[in-house]
Amino acid sequence: MKLSVLICTGFGLGLITKAPGTVGTAVWGLPLAWAVGMLPGVGWQVAVIALLFAVGVPLATAAGKALGGGKDHQAIIWDEIVSLPIVFLAVPLANWRVALAGLLLHRLFDITKPPPARQLEELPEGLGVMADDVMAALYAALVLAGLALLCRESNWPLFA
Repeated sequence: MKLSVLICTGFGLGLITKAPGTVGTAVWGLPLAWAVGMLPGVGWQVAVIALLFAVGVPLATAAGKALGGGKDHQAIIWDEIVSLPIVFLAVPLANWRVALAGLLLHRLFDITKPPPARQLEELPEGLGVMADDVMAALYAALVLAGLALLCRESNWPLFA
């Protein structure tokens, strides 16, 4: 197996499971998001996410070609994995409720692809594979931040 395929499929997870994006995000994305959240400050967190994104573009391009499918082969889950930490930039991954809410929001926006996520998917090769998931993560981050604010204002302990 090519290295790009191994990495982009989450060490093969994307090739052997149903709903690979959801499973890959839960299995690999949540631990990555937690680890990125442990970095000292949002600047370092954004830098690591940007690096993983930059590495992901050529990896997703190569994996897509190696898998012989369309540009965004279903087994490629690197995009879901590395975009999940974006969701927790404003609301830290502090407990299982935050993790579940962020994961579900990320999957919702990745699956539905509201504009401009659908349009970003049309970018060339690996850039399109990665960019739509970044947009989905940004939407999820905004909604999660809104939920956290609502919970704080109403004394609802969802994120406590």
